[in-house]
Amino acid sequence: MQDDLIARAQAWLAEDPDPETRDELAKLIESGDLTELADRFAGTLQFGTAGLRGEIGAGPMRMNRTVVIRAAAGLAAYLKKQGHTDGLVVIGYDARHKSEDFARDTAAVMTGAGLRAAVLPRPLPTPVLAYAIRHLGAAAGVEVTASHNPPRDNGYKVYLGDGSQIVPPADIDIAQEIAAVPSLTVVPRPTEGWETLDDSVLEAYLARTDAVLAPDSPRTARTVYTAMHGVGKDVLLAAFERAGFPTPALVTEQADPDPDFPTVAFPNPEEPGAMDLAFAKARETDPDLVIANDPDADRCAVAVKDGADWRMLRGDEVGSLLAAHLVNRGAQGTFAESIVSSSLLGRIAEKANLRYEETLTGFKWIARVEGLRYGYEEALGYCVDPEGVRDKDGITAALLITELASVLKAEGRTLLDLLDDLAVEHGLHATDQLSVRVQDLSVIANAMRRLREQPPTELAGLAITRAEDLTKGTETLPPTDGLRYTLEGARVIVRPSGTEPKLKCYLEVVVSVASHADLPAARAKATDLLATIKRDLSTAAGI
Repeated sequence: MQDDLIARAQAWLAEDPDPETRDELAKLIESGDLTELADRFAGTLQFGTAGLRGEIGAGPMRMNRTVVIRAAAGLAAYLKKQGHTDGLVVIGYDARHKSEDFARDTAAVMTGAGLRAAVLPRPLPTPVLAYAIRHLGAAAGVEVTASHNPPRDNGYKVYLGDGSQIVPPADIDIAQEIAAVPSLTVVPRPTEGWETLDDSVLEAYLARTDAVLAPDSPRTARTVYTAMHGVGKDVLLAAFERAGFPTPALVTEQADPDPDFPTVAFPNPEEPGAMDLAFAKARETDPDLVIANDPDADRCAVAVKDGADWRMLRGDEVGSLLAAHLVNRGAQGTFAESIVSSSLLGRIAEKANLRYEETLTGFKWIARVEGLRYGYEEALGYCVDPEGVRDKDGITAALLITELASVLKAEGRTLLDLLDDLAVEHGLHATDQLSVRVQDLSVIANAMRRLREQPPTELAGLAITRAEDLTKGTETLPPTDGLRYTLEGARVIVRPSGTEPKLKCYLEVVVSVASHADLPAARAKATDLLATIKRDLSTAAGI
């Protein structure tokens, strides 16, 4: 067993084209660190609908150039079998460690396979890549990013020619092609032959950003902005300047790309402490709202002054605000969201006589909804221009929420006032999340098994009126690993995260509200219910 492990590590070492990971692996072999080697060679990173994502390092269970070259070769083989024998593949990348290397390797593999490859000119937001695919008529696109994962991670996200991320069975077919690559020695990797794009694609994207705003809308709201050490700053500032908004006040410590993300534990606006510097800047400058992108700028976080201090709006709150704004502007088409997002969107769409659709988690599903006009997901993802970007887009979402804040400012109102109006009109929809990050993935599997074998019959004293195991699928949803509980006035969904080692439980309670005067009592009731559901669910899952 030990000899086999060392032999596999040495075989990997012989192929590895990266001096850094070669050195890393050679030292592990030399030191005889069998525990670490066993971890790195326990299997291979699995290619799925989220593409690849993992910690950077040597070995098949890490993100590295060998893994990326194999993934690119598998994607190229898949595209050729689909008839794209000389199709264009557009490649974008963020500013994380190794991102540019992985992008260049992908371009080399595509070129060597007889496909055409074009690489974006520098680290740019993921939505620019999603836009470029359709704009250039590409057969596929690749974005090298780990989004808001920890600094040590990187990832590989694949889009097909419709501009949306892959869904089954494409992921399975690509994974089979990756597995069929026998060795890096059979993968041609020329040192030239691909195109490095100029700024014309970025300019075309920016020209579209204007279209998400109403032509004569007010543009007065003042903002504080943080790029969270990612790639959003320059594109967002350019979009805001074109739109005529006041220049955002930057959180300078987080304004420029830094793959080590030195000021945050996790570069995700939802994580505790990540917005502290932005709030400090807001206390200095007293803006109308605070906006944050995640590192690849496909998500948008919004914070507002609430009483004496600042607070983050939940993704569901921003999702509902943007929906109400679009309805007020006369938007037509289908409004869509994932099953883990607030049911308030359905109420808003129904009242406006608009089609509404629920999908599985992820924009790979939301973007495919027929006639989509607006889609959102509670994890700070908003698609406000589906004709331009069939994915979440933190730049255009920032523009649209700043337009809404400007409209309300002209009326002497705020985003919180509109949220109050929505609660009175449709009921207070309060959401929360129980999210457990684990080192050992078996903790998640055990929790899911326990809930399946011993399902709760009530939570917070509310009877569970319907329990669904989503692995079986439903009339409207394909199978997925998740559980959905419908309660009297509440809803709970439990699922493993697709991109991080987390078990995620999404909670929602709906409390009817007769008037604005009843809102404080309704909020207190909702807060208490959510806390009790969270406690009871945690006990039921054994976490």
